[in-house]
Amino acid sequence: MRLAITLFTSFFLLLQTSCSSGRTHNEEKYYGIIKPAGITTYQYGTHRLETQNDFYALKSDTVNLEEYEGQEVEIMASHIEGYAVDGGPVYLLVTKVKN
Repeated sequence: MRLAITLFTSFFLLLQTSCSSGRTHNEEKYYGIIKPAGITTYQYGTHRLETQNDFYALKSDTVNLEEYEGQEVEIMASHIEGYAVDGGPVYLLVTKVKN
């Protein structure tokens, strides 16, 4: 009985974790210049994308954003829920970069 409860609990926690990991919205295209984030007041993101009118905080689990620093690029990214924080920018999860 304990084994069944443990297995059920483990399965439930795994299911919850996998469902909550989709904390992003649909992907969109963005255009701009990738720069290192540097020191910021909002303290999230490894890089930023500067566009003509705005800027976005960036992170990526699949793309090395350092390779594109200083370059004008097109990125595919989705909004990360819960951001902007403390007056900071929208936080994007980058999945693809084209220069």
